[in-house]
Amino acid sequence: MATHEVDVVVVGLGPGGEYAAQKLAEAGLDVVGIDRDLVGGECPFYGCIPSKMMIRAADALGEARRVDELAGSAEVSPDWSAVATRIDKQATNHWQDDSHVERLEEAGVRIVRGDGVLDGPGTVRVGEDRYVGARGVVLNVGTSPATLPIDGLAETPYWTNREIVKVTELPASLAVIGGGPIGCELAQAFARFGSAVTVLEVADRLLPPEEPESGELLGRVFRDEGIRVETGITIERVEHDGGFTITTDRGEIEADQLLVAAGRRLNLHGLGLDTVGLDPEARSVPTDERMRAGERLWAVGDITGHGQFTHVSMYQGDIAVRDILGQDGHGAEYHAVSRVTFTDPEVGSVGMSEQQARDAGIDVRVGHADLAASSRGWIHQLGADGLIKLVADADRGVLVGASSVGPSGGEVLGMLALAVHAEVPLDRIASMHFAYPTFHRAVDVAVASIVAP
Repeated sequence: MATHEVDVVVVGLGPGGEYAAQKLAEAGLDVVGIDRDLVGGECPFYGCIPSKMMIRAADALGEARRVDELAGSAEVSPDWSAVATRIDKQATNHWQDDSHVERLEEAGVRIVRGDGVLDGPGTVRVGEDRYVGARGVVLNVGTSPATLPIDGLAETPYWTNREIVKVTELPASLAVIGGGPIGCELAQAFARFGSAVTVLEVADRLLPPEEPESGELLGRVFRDEGIRVETGITIERVEHDGGFTITTDRGEIEADQLLVAAGRRLNLHGLGLDTVGLDPEARSVPTDERMRAGERLWAVGDITGHGQFTHVSMYQGDIAVRDILGQDGHGAEYHAVSRVTFTDPEVGSVGMSEQQARDAGIDVRVGHADLAASSRGWIHQLGADGLIKLVADADRGVLVGASSVGPSGGEVLGMLALAVHAEVPLDRIASMHFAYPTFHRAVDVAVASIVAP
């Protein structure tokens, strides 16, 4: 076995690992980056970027269909080939990672293809090669689509997010198992392009981790758009014979194609965690505020258990880089993690939900605003469904969580994320002026419902 001595070994070159490898190399360190898949990770090739291209196109169709009631008439003729071409050529470069590799190599990173396995502090094996990092190892091994123990499912040609982004022709009908962010985004996109879509969710509402009001509102919008939504359902069996038959406690559901979007699993199996004193059966890799996970070991991204989001992974990557380089700066904080589901309406949230705050023993006060009833909602009319929900700590007079659902809900969330992160006093938020007529002005209404005497 050949041994290679370097400064830092980065295992997994998704967003956080890619960022860390590049920054450490640019700082003059000898860095090796190891990945068995595409450099850049899930986000640019199978997740964030291609899915949002689908959604952008589908939203254009959705808005065009509103012309008849708002501005005259418009004829809409969906053409998926334009989307497929854009994803293939612009987003993924035919699912080639050359641009990511070139950027890292220009910074001085050496790329190694294969499975990186920990082999003691600061050490990683890849086949017959052994890489020893004098400063240590950064783990960013990410997640893969979760498999479900549904009878018969494994024997069928179902899609996950990895297959659906490569689709060149749409099925006439699509069943989606999973009403979380991925399932909801893709369900609406395919429905707007003409597929007959059914969403199956075992929980009692869409987007189960979000506020009940958010999931229930999105469910109403989906049904109004012709998407069949079945929540609280039990899936008993899946069969395939030219098409899919999904047996549930409510009967059989037929579909030409099936998308399974029921979560992700951490890529920790076989990683060698036991060689560095970590539990190989753990559900995540625990870290401190500097992203340290052990002796000469840092972990970033999905495997840390703080949210499976590109922005969290890069945030953690930056902290790990600063720690490795001996630089000062803020440690990791997770009280204001923000997230957005890019449906129409967008569903944005930050921090704690109302239930999480109550479970934490906080004296909770809640504020609401109906976006459709706001001045901008009245002007916008079609497609203005939405809400603002604020969760406040009455004892401290600050927000600990918030939801922003509506057109540009993820953008409106920005001011709420800042308020939660910086713990801006509610009376200071109430003293602001809010531009008129905007969607974010509904925040003023929600705040007033909390602080009013």
